[in-house]
Amino acid sequence: MGTIFLYEIAGTAILLLLGVGVVANAILTKTKGNGGGWLLINFGWGLGVFAGVYVAFKSGAHLNPAVTFGLLASGADEFAPGIAVTLPNTIAYLIAQLIGGFLGAALAWLAYKDHYAQETDQGAILGTFATGPEIRNPLSNFLTEVIGTFVLVLVVIMFGSSPSGLGPLAVALLVVGIGASLGGPTGYAINPARDLGPRLFHAAAPIPHKGGSDWGYAWVPILGPIVGGVLAGLVSMVLV
Repeated sequence: MGTIFLYEIAGTAILLLLGVGVVANAILTKTKGNGGGWLLINFGWGLGVFAGVYVAFKSGAHLNPAVTFGLLASGADEFAPGIAVTLPNTIAYLIAQLIGGFLGAALAWLAYKDHYAQETDQGAILGTFATGPEIRNPLSNFLTEVIGTFVLVLVVIMFGSSPSGLGPLAVALLVVGIGASLGGPTGYAINPARDLGPRLFHAAAPIPHKGGSDWGYAWVPILGPIVGGVLAGLVSMVLV
């Protein structure tokens, strides 16, 4: 359990530091990367996953409750080599990922603190931390998150059954691809910890002009990825 906490917190924090950081760089006022666009954000998140997976290798680098739930649904005996699938270990993964998401967002805020202080657009501030829909339709937004996460978790499980020399790079490229192809409607949370941890930080942080944290939408990037991950795990039982 100590391995789970240490490595999942560290890996998820690195993921969110780079992920929140690239969005902040692309949309906050007076940054060097302002206006960098959607593909910059996609690649930033992909490389954040790349770094996070390497950091969290000893825990299996879930970094995402949807992956944890997907492995549960797949009938796996272990979450990672030497880490059995048990209720206490499952809870440890989920708590560690949430803590890591919160800490990563805090570090990104520190890196861009002066830019947050000068930003007056509440939507831009929240958008660096949490996802939100371009067209607010909760059912459609939920389905988008289910589909995107289904692709993520299914392919990650299949990677484990068909090893290649790509390693974490394969997952990074997968995240870039999902963002480029399926990220437009909702900003592709595809990870409850990725959205909830930073959203909690946004709610708690002393950021001027930040506005509300849009808790009315927050269930979508939590439940959608969990459902998508579970469905992927069930389908993988047929394919693997």
